[in-house]
Amino acid sequence: MKAVNTFLLALFFLPLSAQTASERLSAVIDTVQNRNSVDYGKYPMGLFSKKVFEDDAAFAKAQLATLNAISPESLTETESISLELLKFRLQETIDYFEYESYLNPLLSDSGFHSSWNYMVRPITSYEQAKSYLNRLNALPDVVEQYLPLLREGLEKGMSQPRVIFNGYESTYDSQIVDDHKTSFYYEPFLTLPSTLSRKQKDSLLAQAKVAIEKSVVPSFKKVKTFFETEYFPKTRTSIGVSDTPNGKEYYQNRINYYTTLDITADEIHNKGLSEVARIKAQMEDIIKEVNFKGSFADFLQFLRTDEQFYAKTPEELLMIARDMAKRADAQLPRFFKTLPRKPYGVAPVPDAIAPKYTGGRYVGSAKGSTSPGYYWVNTYDLPSRTLYTLPALTVHEAVPGHHLQGSLTQELGDSIPQFRRNMYVNAYGEGWGLYCEYLAAEMGMYTTPYERFGQLTYEMWRACRLVVDTGIHAKGWTRQQVVDYMSQNTALSIHEVNTETDRYISWPGQALAYKMGELKIRELRTLAEEELGAQFDIREFHEIVLEQGTVTLAILDRRVREWIEKEKK
Repeated sequence: MKAVNTFLLALFFLPLSAQTASERLSAVIDTVQNRNSVDYGKYPMGLFSKKVFEDDAAFAKAQLATLNAISPESLTETESISLELLKFRLQETIDYFEYESYLNPLLSDSGFHSSWNYMVRPITSYEQAKSYLNRLNALPDVVEQYLPLLREGLEKGMSQPRVIFNGYESTYDSQIVDDHKTSFYYEPFLTLPSTLSRKQKDSLLAQAKVAIEKSVVPSFKKVKTFFETEYFPKTRTSIGVSDTPNGKEYYQNRINYYTTLDITADEIHNKGLSEVARIKAQMEDIIKEVNFKGSFADFLQFLRTDEQFYAKTPEELLMIARDMAKRADAQLPRFFKTLPRKPYGVAPVPDAIAPKYTGGRYVGSAKGSTSPGYYWVNTYDLPSRTLYTLPALTVHEAVPGHHLQGSLTQELGDSIPQFRRNMYVNAYGEGWGLYCEYLAAEMGMYTTPYERFGQLTYEMWRACRLVVDTGIHAKGWTRQQVVDYMSQNTALSIHEVNTETDRYISWPGQALAYKMGELKIRELRTLAEEELGAQFDIREFHEIVLEQGTVTLAILDRRVREWIEKEKK
C-alpha cells in the first residue's frame, strides 16, 4: 500500500507534459474515489449540510477542468469510457448544487427519512450489529441537517407540490411506536446469529432498546411535527417544475441527465404519442384474440375487476412471483454468456413504506456483503396487484433485469474503476430493465394472452411516461389529465396510476429514462440483426451491452456499432 501511495504522489508532482493521458486520468479517478470513501452509512455530522454540497460542487469543477484537458485519443477503450462517465458524474454533482436540488430531498414515495428503511438488513456479526446501532443513533443528527434545507426550499418556492402528499403520513406514523420491540428497526435484533455469545446478545438487545427509544422514535416524531406543522401547509399548489424558479431550464437539464441524450421535451412528447399508438394497436390485437366483446375501455375494466387476475393472500402473490423468478433463472444460459455470482431473494416490500410504494423494486446489496439482492414485491392492497403484469415486473426487477445487470457491474474486475462499479445511469439501467420485458417473450415467460397483454401494458405505461412527464413539466398538464391518460391507455390498477402520477410530479425527468433507454437498445439489436444476418448471436450481443457495466446511451451506441463492424470483417 505504501508503494502505491508513493507512486500516486509522484504522479501529482510530475509536470503535466511528462504524464501520459492514462496517468492523468488515473490520478483524477483516485482523487475522486478517495474523496468519496467516507462511510455514508455512519451519517457523520454535517454530511448533508449545504456547505458539503457547495464543497462537493467546487471539487467537481476542479476535477472536471483537469479531465477536459485530457485527450482521449491515446486512451484504451475502457479508459475512454471511464473519462466520459466521470465527466458525466462530476457534471451532475455541479448541477445538483447549482440547481439547488439538495433543498428538495422528498419524493412522493420516499424521502430522506424513509430511505433509512434500506439499512434494515439481517445481522450476521457483532461488528455489523454495532455499525447498525451507530447509524440508528445518528438519526437525530441527520434530521437536524435536513430540516434547514427543507425550510430554505420552502422559502425559495422549491417545495414539492402539495397534491403528492396524500397519505404521506404513512412514511412516519408507522415508526412512532410505544414498544421498541414492535419497531421495524428492531427486527434485525430478533434473529441475532448463534455465533454471538449470550453476553454479546444481551448487550446488543439493551443498546437496541435505547437506540429505538432515544433516537429512532424521537427522530420520526420530529419529522412528523415538522412536516405537518411547517412543511405541508406551505407547499406549492402548482405541479410542474417549470413553475418553480429557473424551472424550465432545470427540467431540460433533467431531461439531458436522465436520458443521456440531447433532446427536447417536445421531441420526447411526440415520440411518446407515436409509441402509444403503436403499442395500442398490438393490445387491440390481443383483445380480438381472446374474443372479448366490448371496447378497449371495457377490456381494461374487465382486467381491473375480475378476481381471476388477483392473488387472494400476500403469501400467494409472493409464491407466484418466486415461481416466475425461478422460471426466468432457467432461461438465462440461452441468452447470456456471463452470469452473476450473487443470488437474489423474493420478499415483500416493508409495511412501513408499502402504501406509497411501487408494485415492486430491486434492492441490491454491497459487494462482499453476506446479504443477497432482493426483488421486492408489494403485497399491500392486493386488489391493485395484477397477476397478468407480474411476469413483466419480475424480469424487469430480478433477472435478466436489474439483479443480473447490477450484479454483473458490481462484479467487474479491477480494470474497471470502483466509481463505475458503483455507478447507475438511469437510461441504461432502466432501459435495460424494460428491454428485458421485451426479451422475456423469447424466454417463454408469457404463458397466456393476458400475460402478453400485461407485458404490453407495462410497455405502454413507459411510453405514456414520455407523454405525461413532459405534459406535467413542460406543457402545463393537470394531475387529473395525467390520471385520465394513464388509466385510459394502460391496464394498471387505479391505485398504481395514482401512485405513479405522484411519482412523476415529484421526480421530474426520471420517468423518461425507461422508454428512451429501451428504444436505443432495441434499435441497436435490430441494426445488429440486419447487418449480421445469420452471424448474429444474441449471447454475444448481450455481452457487448453488459460487459463494460453502466454506460451512457452514446457510449452504448458506439460500442455496438464497433462490434458490428468487427463481426462483419
